Amino acid sequence: MASVAPKTFAGLRRSSDNSHQFPVQKPAKVHFRKARIVASRACPKLSNRNLRVAVIGGGPAGGSAAETLAKGGVETILIERKLDNRKPCGGAIPLCMVGEFNLPLDIIDRKVTKMKMISPSNVAVDIGRTLKPYEYIGMVRREILDAYLRDRAAENGAKVINGLFMKMDMPKVQNAPYVLHYTEYTGTKGGVGEKKTVEVDAVIGADGANSKVAKSINAGDYEYAIAFQERIKIPDEKMAYYENLAEMYVGDDVSPDFYGWVFPKCDHVAVGTGTVTHKGDIKKFQLATRNRAKDKILGGQIIRVEAHPIPEHPRPRRLSGRVALVGDAAGYVTKCSGEGIYFAAKSGRMCAEAIVEGSENGKRMVDESDLRKYLKKWDKTYWPTYKVLDVLQKVFYRSNPAKEAFVEMCADEYVQKMTFDSYLYKTVTPGNPLDDLKLAFNTIGSLVRANALRREMEKLSS
Repeated sequence: MASVAPKTFAGLRRSSDNSHQFPVQKPAKVHFRKARIVASRACPKLSNRNLRVAVIGGGPAGGSAAETLAKGGVETILIERKLDNRKPCGGAIPLCMVGEFNLPLDIIDRKVTKMKMISPSNVAVDIGRTLKPYEYIGMVRREILDAYLRDRAAENGAKVINGLFMKMDMPKVQNAPYVLHYTEYTGTKGGVGEKKTVEVDAVIGADGANSKVAKSINAGDYEYAIAFQERIKIPDEKMAYYENLAEMYVGDDVSPDFYGWVFPKCDHVAVGTGTVTHKGDIKKFQLATRNRAKDKILGGQIIRVEAHPIPEHPRPRRLSGRVALVGDAAGYVTKCSGEGIYFAAKSGRMCAEAIVEGSENGKRMVDESDLRKYLKKWDKTYWPTYKVLDVLQKVFYRSNPAKEAFVEMCADEYVQKMTFDSYLYKTVTPGNPLDDLKLAFNTIGSLVRANALRREMEKLSS
């Protein structure tokens, strides 16, 4: 498959430029050695072939899973319907992802070092004062990132198929294969495609919020948000304002339960919003987001409109037999921030690592117990993060006064430092007890003022 060669734009630093200024921790080399936890004795060794795994979906979760499997000696196929998919996504990635997944700087459109959090009453708080000179939030376009990860998987031996997954036949007896039905598009049949089947030993469902793999294993439904985004080409002098700046707007006008955003891309800005509770009003919220930012995007031209569902919590079932879900298909998007790219890529890699380990580098059959190790590791590592952000959303996104309190809190440098450290490196940094106590009092004070404001607003409206 042809590799992606994104055009160089203003604001983009190439990999070779000033690399000494960015002491990003290099990813640890993955050595696929003999597993310390071997597959269960019921799983036989494979003769005359390696383990076969299909990855359905070619986003960050699927691309990362396919690469890890192929490197680990597993015969891997990846099926993706839209190889040029442009998902409506803010496109923010944490600094640790650049090093952990060995991403070249060329695929990062912008390095955001400043953010503005803007309250319902348009009070703006500048965020980013605690960042070190080499720290930033990367802004990517999904069509570039996704293609890069898929290409890298192919370079390591994965077979990438431009196809639409339709269904799978479940095995009737132990260790029998799953039979996947899909339509392959090669351009030789005028866009109609050719119906095909393939037998595999395990399946990783990385096919997004509307996952057909999830439906195949009766994984259950979940609540979801609808994200709506417009890519807007703005004049160069206005684009300069967003060179390393992102904006987040909160308020019932832009979303009753989420936020609106203006994120810089290579040569345009992405303006969007989302909601769980009022999906039918999403276009109204999008118009309000544009109106809030109108002076800064005046004269802009909408070049693309995008919409997509975003899961709000993990599915009731994420594993059945030798089929596991990762990324959006599993429901791995955080509340409050709506972050999903890093967690998608990480879950895809963790699931694949469990398969490689359990199969002894593709030499042995796996069973559900091998894949379940991925879920246990995932939940132990990230479940607290999801719960904390769930609580924050319920506390601070419930009303305009609460959102005012949230923005007020964001002005505190200690809050900014703890927030950025947790986001950039995906680790919970121990806080200073005195500062934690001060933060607790400040949070209570902000909420008290928010409740007082809410009561006064209710009096005025009655």
